[in-house]
Amino acid sequence: MIGLILAAGAGRRLRPYTDTLPKALVPITPDVTVLDLILANYAEVGITDVAVVVGYAADAVRTRVRDLEKRYGVTLELVHNDKAEVWNNAYSLWCARDLLATGVLLANGDTVHPASVQRTLLGAQAPGRQIILALDTEKPLAEEEMKVIWSETNGVERITKELEPSAATGEFIGVCLITPAAATELTAALDETWHRDPHLYYEDGYQLLVDKGFRIDVAPIGTVDWVEIDNHADLARAREIVCRSWPG
Repeated sequence: MIGLILAAGAGRRLRPYTDTLPKALVPITPDVTVLDLILANYAEVGITDVAVVVGYAADAVRTRVRDLEKRYGVTLELVHNDKAEVWNNAYSLWCARDLLATGVLLANGDTVHPASVQRTLLGAQAPGRQIILALDTEKPLAEEEMKVIWSETNGVERITKELEPSAATGEFIGVCLITPAAATELTAALDETWHRDPHLYYEDGYQLLVDKGFRIDVAPIGTVDWVEIDNHADLARAREIVCRSWPG
């Protein structure tokens, strides 16, 4: 199994940082970015082969590869998304389709979270569990969150931002485990999703799988400090989390 990070997005709401940097390289502290945090998480759980999907300002990642490899003891492969500035992340994950057959721990490149999330996903593996989503069942939900309805009988039934918050089981935090057994069907679902509308999310591909009878499971992460960085308020929250917990 390898680590996979989606880091192709522009993150325009984080300007001026993202005038020259992808969102994954926006500084949380002078020396720490989301990319640093995710690589440290992977190394902590023993995953040292990592692929990063890049697109917007890709050279900013490319110039840091050797330093990141040395700092975290990992080997990095960059996968290029040629539509990163105009299409959404269903296409971005599809760009890494050739890697899915190895099994991946996927993390969105804008999610600050501890390594306990990766450990929870790895520990949730079991026969028949092909895709497992890290789910926050503790956080109060609002309109913007990627919400999930899950049942023991059917697994994930709905995954969308459009759910009524009170109906949701929890929030998908943008970190998940994809087993090799899911690779073929997931690749086909992503392909169908971005061809239908290139502005859709990879979670729309997950919903397509569910609608076709494919079971997707969840792993509750417990009470964990994490944040998806979309804007400057989120960045301030990330700085609070990192200053409290980051060992660097």
